[in-house]
Amino acid sequence: MKNLKREVFTIPNIMGYFRIILIPIFLYIYYNATSVRDYYIVAGIVCVSGITDFLDGYIARNFNMITELGKFIDPLADKLTQAALVFSLAFRHKLMWYLVGLFIIKEGFMAIMGIIMLRKGKKLDGAKWFGKLCTAILYIVMFILILFPRMNDTRANFLIVVCGMFMLMSFILYIPVFYKMYKSSK
Repeated sequence: MKNLKREVFTIPNIMGYFRIILIPIFLYIYYNATSVRDYYIVAGIVCVSGITDFLDGYIARNFNMITELGKFIDPLADKLTQAALVFSLAFRHKLMWYLVGLFIIKEGFMAIMGIIMLRKGKKLDGAKWFGKLCTAILYIVMFILILFPRMNDTRANFLIVVCGMFMLMSFILYIPVFYKMYKSSK
């Protein structure tokens, strides 16, 4: 029981739970926003979620708080938050639907390959630099799009395309990583 408490209630894992709890709060305020102030609040929530995402990994690595549960909770909180952001903004920005499609393809590939590798007794050893960069760009772009709800379509579309390029780059760079893992497991 003591080990379970130590595993479940580490500071990084609590931050992961907190990020998951922020998702319905973000969604509720975003969908009910009637003023620029409401969008500022939502942007603040996204900012807090992004900072917490950075901090939980930093704390886990530097204070020896890495747990198996944390290796599951952190990416789960990431993907749920990213999905909520991308889907929410797709109702405001039409070009975002392409990002939704790319997000589904990329994350679907990652999930399927992760399951295949787990069945072979292997798993990805944390996010790669390009995955972290993609996540950072996504958070920044979503934050800007929420913070400036009246941004013109040209600027918004430019940001969405930039985000899409980084997401595509990350997807393409993960393919050989999983290929090497798959080949080495035979």
